[in-house]
Amino acid sequence: MTTTTNTQSTVPEITADERADRITKAGTAWSERIDADRSSSQLSYAVEGAGVGSVATTVRAGKHSFIVDEPAALAGDNIGTSPVEYALGALVGCQVVVYRLYAQQLGIPFDDIVIRAEADLDAAGLFGVDESVRAGFSEVRLDIKLTGPESDERYDELRKTVDAHCPVLDIFQNPTPVKTTVSRA
Repeated sequence: MTTTTNTQSTVPEITADERADRITKAGTAWSERIDADRSSSQLSYAVEGAGVGSVATTVRAGKHSFIVDEPAALAGDNIGTSPVEYALGALVGCQVVVYRLYAQQLGIPFDDIVIRAEADLDAAGLFGVDESVRAGFSEVRLDIKLTGPESDERYDELRKTVDAHCPVLDIFQNPTPVKTTVSRA
């Protein structure tokens, strides 16, 4: 079975004022919802993937789908981003959201944000060559570039707040229990 995808998304243009208004309204709505019913803050997410090609996976997440694959050196067809790159992308994407959210909430404005995530992975762990090496990243480095009118001290205050509240950063920094079952279809 061959599965292909050719999805192009265009991010709508938005002004800083429109972004601030949307973030404020969303934050207010969530605060009110949580205050009225604490259980409404409990969110569940699910994605589903199916193997295709050599080692690729077609992933469905809500109404979106994407291909995860590996480069040829890892037996892939290089038709999609690798799983570890998607993990770094999820971290970068969550950081952007949380920076914008808390910049608005704390009154620490910035004009632009660009985040680069780098990580190190020793393939000896992946391939079971050295069991003393972990299979995942040994270190992740985030380089966050903010442009704007605030001082370095204010942006450091923002960084500390984001670090404390970013869900994907929390996943990277803290063990999360994973329960796995394997069954026959």
